[in-house]
Amino acid sequence: MDFERLFDEVYPALFRYCQRLTGEPDVADDVAQEAFVRLVDRGITGDRRAIRVWLFKVATHVIRDRVRIRENRRRLLSANPVTPGMGEAPDREAERNETIQAVRKALDQLELRDRQMLLMRYEGFSYKEVAEVVGVAHTSMGTLLARAQRRFARTYQESQGANDSSR
Repeated sequence: MDFERLFDEVYPALFRYCQRLTGEPDVADDVAQEAFVRLVDRGITGDRRAIRVWLFKVATHVIRDRVRIRENRRRLLSANPVTPGMGEAPDREAERNETIQAVRKALDQLELRDRQMLLMRYEGFSYKEVAEVVGVAHTSMGTLLARAQRRFARTYQESQGANDSSR
């Protein structure tokens, strides 16, 4: 297949089609190009007529997907409006950053296995998955995790006590 010839023959009509559907020349250009990229990526072959139909079909799907994404964003933003200046208050942000630093410091003081278990569990891994990674029996995970949590809590509280006394 002569790609350049195919592109020269089909692109203008595909672009016009996309522009009529979207009403935006830039979006139409992006969609038409995306259809050709997918043609090359997927190694589509066949007669010119079938490929032309395929390109228009792909472009239609890309436009539909873009509309759906735009509508989802619009719906989410209307339900959860974001306005400039809605960021965290500077004092709360500073406090949050201090807490994050304290948690990281406490985690860094734990043994690697305890740190791994706590972080993996926090990320939603099952006992069995965590046990597999750290190399322990999954039947002992409850006990090991409880101990790691107590060590973390103790280390964190100690660091907070040291911070309070330095103020």
